[in-house]
Amino acid sequence: MIEFRNVSKSFWTGERRKIILDRATFRVELGNSLGILAPNGTGKTTIINMMAGLEKPDEGEITRASRISFPLGFMGGVVQRHNARENARYIARLYGLDPDYVEAFTRWLCDIEEYFEMPLSTYSAGMRARFSFALLLAMEFDIYLIDEGMPSSADASFNRRASWILRERLEKATVVVVSHQAQTLEKFCRTAAVLKDGKLHMFETLEEARRMYDYVPDT
Repeated sequence: MIEFRNVSKSFWTGERRKIILDRATFRVELGNSLGILAPNGTGKTTIINMMAGLEKPDEGEITRASRISFPLGFMGGVVQRHNARENARYIARLYGLDPDYVEAFTRWLCDIEEYFEMPLSTYSAGMRARFSFALLLAMEFDIYLIDEGMPSSADASFNRRASWILRERLEKATVVVVSHQAQTLEKFCRTAAVLKDGKLHMFETLEEARRMYDYVPDT
């Protein structure tokens, strides 16, 4: 479970204060995956980072009572000068997992051959995304946090393997996904919300959320 109670978050842009959340109160219950629709630049990543504990709210309280993943694509826990093998074993120890298993799993899923022994600083953006996603799937969580869905990869084999494993994980887990596209949420979510002007509007169904998100008032 993740619970936000009267949570507010904003940033100073240099010209004005940009409000991300204004006294938001909601819960993500286990077994009820949540999708959040929001235009680009409105704070989707900030909300996901707060759920993961990577950012703190300005006001309010966030309670986490489950095993919650780091956000898909987050690379803050890895060391760029180390190779994938060293990073996989380091992350495994942080989470109290078997380093041999995590190394073997990520090596198999990434399938980047000799690059697995090269520093992450030499990787392309696509290779870093594959390694990050492989680390995420090497560990089992109660709640998975996804920002804009699957990572971009030109490797069809990786996408098939990763999608299959994610579907298997989600049979027993809950997902929170934030996106600017309703189609991204359709694969994962039972309920949905719309982030608009710092307010999070909760709906029972994705269709209700989509209607509000797509609504354009008459002029």
